[in-house]
Amino acid sequence: MDKKLFTRITGLGMCVPPKILTNADLERMVDTSDEWITQRTGIKERHLVEGQTLSDLVTVASREALQGAGLKGEDLDLIIVSTTTPDMQFPSTSCLVQKELAAKKAACFDLAAACTGFIYGLSIANQFITSGTYKNILLIGGEVLSSITDWQDRSTCVLFGDGAGAAILQPTTEERGVISTYLAADGNFADFLKVSAGGSRQPATVETVRQGLHFLKMRGNETFKVAVRAMGEAAKQALASVGLSYKDVDCMIPHQANIRIIKAAAKNLGLDKDKVFVNIEKYGNMSSASSAVALYEAVQQGKIKQGSLVVMTAFGSGFTSGACVIRW
Repeated sequence: MDKKLFTRITGLGMCVPPKILTNADLERMVDTSDEWITQRTGIKERHLVEGQTLSDLVTVASREALQGAGLKGEDLDLIIVSTTTPDMQFPSTSCLVQKELAAKKAACFDLAAACTGFIYGLSIANQFITSGTYKNILLIGGEVLSSITDWQDRSTCVLFGDGAGAAILQPTTEERGVISTYLAADGNFADFLKVSAGGSRQPATVETVRQGLHFLKMRGNETFKVAVRAMGEAAKQALASVGLSYKDVDCMIPHQANIRIIKAAAKNLGLDKDKVFVNIEKYGNMSSASSAVALYEAVQQGKIKQGSLVVMTAFGSGFTSGACVIRW
């Protein structure tokens, strides 16, 4: 009888562009201050592209992940890119990455679940691996949010940054790796966080551009309230499905959206702050890239070690939410 398969992360990579926009820089652009941004969001700086595209960032992150796993592009069976800011509407960014990595045999697709995208992608990849369909999957979360940011809107321009994170997923018969995932969504809140124009509902016109409808718009207070509840609930559900609770968690990686959301979600779960990984001060909110980059840095900094129980939880436009539990 064949042994049960689990999904293990065998390689990680990340890439952020070299250009840094600090809070002091933003003070010269809009009516804001370093003190206000720091207190309200926890962000001190963010990285922005300068001549680079999303596919540039994710390719760099992917190569590092491949190297960590001891694989080449030709070994890949599937490439998944989670993003809301692709190079273009089509072809998919995953196909562009496939070309750069010479991953000729890999199937490719993009998915759009906003900030929850990396966890959605992890759940999907887990199904392919545990069913025995694929053995080597490249999962990427990447965003160029500066391309949809209104730099005159002080309520949103302080929040976002650009970057990419990548993971190689492979099967193992050891009882480790991804042990549970939980996904959810509630379209009743879709209007709280959106880019209105550029799709089939409002195709690009001179008027939509003039009105700034291609920029991200957010109802911040309402989004905050739903985010705290949804992230906490997703983590609880993912843990409970395998008979675990917050007491078993060694490290939580929450979506890096806002320090107040992170603290509230951790309090909701009853987690001590020393078990919650935070890097938002360096990068801001990178949407689907945030979870991937935070996982990378938590491993690099020794916050996650072999045997650690990790819970990742996120929340994003849609509204989507989700969590996964990983035994490292």
